[in-house]
Amino acid sequence: MANAEQGRPGNAFGAAAGEVTTRLGTARAGLWLLAAVLAVRQVAAVLGTPKGERLTDLETWVGSNGVLHVSGSLYDSTRFTGTPFGGLVLKPLTRAAEQALGWGWTFGTLLLVVALGLIVARALPQPVSRRTALLAAPVAISLLMLSLPVRNTLHLGQTSIIPVLLVLAACFAVRGERAGGVLVGLAAALQPTVLLFAPLLWFTGRRRAAVAGGVTFVACTALAWAAMPQDSYTYWVHHLAGVGLGGAADGLANQSLHGALLRLGLTGPLEIALFLALAVAVAVVGLRRAVRYAADGQLLLAVAITGCVAVAVSPTTWQHQLLWVLLAVVGRVGRRASDRYVWPVAVVLVMTLPAKMMLPNMAALHPVRDNAVLLAALAAAVAVPFLSRTSPYYREPVPTEHAAPVPTRWGFVPLLPFLRRVLTRPNLLLELLLIRVTYAAYSQVRIAAAGGRATAEEHGEQILAVERALFLDVEHWVNHTVVGIGWLRDFFDFYYSSFHFVVPLAILAVLYVRRPADYRWARSSLGFATLLALLGFWLYPLAPPRLMPGLGIIDTIHGVQDFSQPDYGTLTALTNQYAAMPSLHFGWSLWCGLVIAIVAPKAWMKALGLLHPLLTFAAIVATGNHYILDAAGGAVVVGAGFGLTYLLQGPRAREKASAEPEPRTEPETAEVSAAAART
Repeated sequence: MANAEQGRPGNAFGAAAGEVTTRLGTARAGLWLLAAVLAVRQVAAVLGTPKGERLTDLETWVGSNGVLHVSGSLYDSTRFTGTPFGGLVLKPLTRAAEQALGWGWTFGTLLLVVALGLIVARALPQPVSRRTALLAAPVAISLLMLSLPVRNTLHLGQTSIIPVLLVLAACFAVRGERAGGVLVGLAAALQPTVLLFAPLLWFTGRRRAAVAGGVTFVACTALAWAAMPQDSYTYWVHHLAGVGLGGAADGLANQSLHGALLRLGLTGPLEIALFLALAVAVAVVGLRRAVRYAADGQLLLAVAITGCVAVAVSPTTWQHQLLWVLLAVVGRVGRRASDRYVWPVAVVLVMTLPAKMMLPNMAALHPVRDNAVLLAALAAAVAVPFLSRTSPYYREPVPTEHAAPVPTRWGFVPLLPFLRRVLTRPNLLLELLLIRVTYAAYSQVRIAAAGGRATAEEHGEQILAVERALFLDVEHWVNHTVVGIGWLRDFFDFYYSSFHFVVPLAILAVLYVRRPADYRWARSSLGFATLLALLGFWLYPLAPPRLMPGLGIIDTIHGVQDFSQPDYGTLTALTNQYAAMPSLHFGWSLWCGLVIAIVAPKAWMKALGLLHPLLTFAAIVATGNHYILDAAGGAVVVGAGFGLTYLLQGPRAREKASAEPEPRTEPETAEVSAAAART
C-alpha cells in the first residue's frame, strides 16, 4: 500500500538508480576495453621490436649465449644482477629459451600484471563506494600497463613484477599467516630489500608470518649457496648483496638514495656513511608510518609505504623495480575535495612519463628531475600526510563551491552537465603539473607532426595562391618595409620573441589569483584551441614565408638561411619549423585580448588587451614567420576553443550556487498569525 500511495517517487528513484547502474556499466566496459587496448599495445611494442633489442635482460640470462649457460660464476660479466636463488630458479628455462623469449614470456608477464591489478582492486581500504568497487580493477590494470616499471619489465624481460605480486598475495590473497610468510620469503629471496616487510608483519601482529618469511628466505638462500657456492659468495660477500652489479650506480636508472648521492658528487667513505644514516632514518620513519596505517585499516597503503622505503634504502633500485611507488596512489591526501587529485595525479605522472616531461630542462632543476621517482618514494615513505580513516575528511572532504546553472539559448548546452562551473581556484601544484605536462606533450606532438620539406613548400604555394586571389599577399612588402626601418625591425623581433609565452602565463596567473572562476573557463578554452592547432600542424604542414625559396622574405630573427641544405627546415630537434598553419603566435595573443576584453572592468583595459593581438599580427608578418591566412587559422581555432568550452560546460560562472531559499510567510498569513498572537 505504501508503494502504491507513493508510486511516483518510488518509480523516480528506481529510474534514477537504473540510470546510474547503466552509466556505471558503460564506464566499466569502456575501462576494460581501454585496459585491453593497452595490453595489446604493449604486446605489439615488445614483439614488434627487432629480436636483438627486445627482452635483452632475459636473453642475457637464459639465451643461447646467456650467463646461465656459461660455466663458472654468473657474475663474471656483471650482466646478471639477480640473486643466486633467482639464477637457480631461472636455470631450467635455458632448455626452452626460444619459447620463453617470445610470446610465452610476454603473455605470462601480462597475466601477472592483470593478477596484480585484481589483487590491488580487492585490497582497497574499506569502505569503498559501489562505483569504486566496479571500476577499480580496470583502472588499476590500465595504470599498471601505462607505468614505466611494467613497460620496462616487458621490454627487458625482467622478473621484478613477481616479488610485488608475491607480497600482495601474501597480504591479501592467501589464507594463513605461515603461507603468507612463505610468499614474502620467496619474494625476498628474489629481491632482498623485500625483507623490510618482515618488520611490518611483526609489528602489525602477524608474527608467525614474519618468522615464516625469515625462515623461507634463509632456506632459499642456503639452497642456492649449497648449489652454487661460488656465485653465492660473489653476490652476498664480494658484491654486498648485489651492489655494483648491472649498470653504473650513479646512472639515472638507479633511483635510490645511494644513486642520488653519487649523482650529487659525493663519493668514498663520506657518501657511504651518509647513505647508511639516511637509509636508517628513512627505514625507521617509513616503517613506523606503515605500521600506523596498517593499524588504521589501510593495509594496502602500508604495503605501498614499505615498498617505497625499500626503493629508497636499496643500494641499487633499477627502473623495473619501482612499481611500489605506483601503489601509493591509494592514500588519500587533503581536506578539500579539490586537493584530493594532487597526490594521485603527481604519482601517476611520475610513474608513467619520462622525467624530462615533468620539469623543464634547466640546470637548477636537474637534481629534482634526475631523482623524480626517488623523491616520490621518499615523499610517500616519510612525508605525505595521508588521512586516517578516523578523520572526518576521509570520506567527506570539504566540498567544492559550484556556480548556479546559467540559462542557455539551446537546451543541449551544456553537453557535459556534470562538469559544473567551479568557483574556487584549483590546487596550484596540480595546475602547474598539468600545464607543464601539457606543454611537454604539445612540444612532442608538434615535433612529430613535422611534414616533409616538399609537402610543406607545396602547401606554402597553395596559401600564396589563395592570398593572391584575395589580394592579401602583402608579406613581402611588409617584411622589406620593416627591414628598412631599424628601430621598427628591432621592436617586432623583440615582440615576436618575448611575448608569446609571457603574456598568456601572466593572464592565467592573474586570473588564478583574482578571478578563479574565470581562470577555469579561460584555461579550458586555451587548451582546446591548442589541441585543434596541433591537429592543424599534423594535417597541413606549412613552410612559413621565411622558408619559401624564391619568395625573397628576409628572416629578421634567425638571419640568412642556406636553402641548399636538403634537410632545411628541421633547424633543431626542439621545434617543428613547418607548424605555421594555424598561427598559435597570433591565436594565443587573440585569446589574451579576448579574455582581457571579457573580464577587464574598464574600457581602457579592454582596449589595451586588444592591442596585443594587433601588434602580434604585425610582428608575425613583418618577421616573415607567418602568412596572413595563418593568423586567420589561429583566429578560427581560438574561436572554436571558446565555442567548445561553452558547448561542453555552458556559460561562464557568475555566482555561487545558493542553498534552497527558506519558505517565506505570505503577507496574509503573517497578518493572521500576528492577530492570533495579540488575542
